[in-house]
Amino acid sequence: METIYQPCIIKSFKHDGHLHRMWLQNWLVPKSRLTAAHASESMIVLINEQTPIQESDRKVWVSKVPAVSFFIPRQWFNVVALIEEAGIRYYCNVASPPYLHEGVLTYIDYDLDVIRTWDGSVHVVDREEYEAHKALYHYPALVQDKVNDGLSGLIQRVRSGGAPFADDLVYHYYNEWKKRKEGV
Repeated sequence: METIYQPCIIKSFKHDGHLHRMWLQNWLVPKSRLTAAHASESMIVLINEQTPIQESDRKVWVSKVPAVSFFIPRQWFNVVALIEEAGIRYYCNVASPPYLHEGVLTYIDYDLDVIRTWDGSVHVVDREEYEAHKALYHYPALVQDKVNDGLSGLIQRVRSGGAPFADDLVYHYYNEWKKRKEGV
């Protein structure tokens, strides 16, 4: 069974196929290290810390906080758990299901985001951006339905505390990776 953390690049695209953003240094959690809840949904779990992030205009910046990202096959959203001083902030993208191939994970970002702060408050953001891009890129009815279903399913998971919204497991993945990285 695979126990080595493999490098992985995350590429986010827009509906018309242009590159939106790339996270250049991530580590794929081996399937053998997934918790039962995450393995049961075949989640793809990635960890990064101070990763270079390249924007569509080629500008590069470095993330300030560690993150554990969760991608769930067939789900129209993904979840990034940002490990901040105050606690974990979940930044969730309404997006196409992920595609992982040869160390590159790709998805289409559909602008709508759900943020759950460390104190439990939930915010849906970027509705205006979604509406503008829906018109600009001519999202077909099927995509609009999938986006709406993805947003509803995501909000339901956030509010119910369903996987992957468990701070202890986020810290578990991060700490296990950190130990391996440091050779402990």
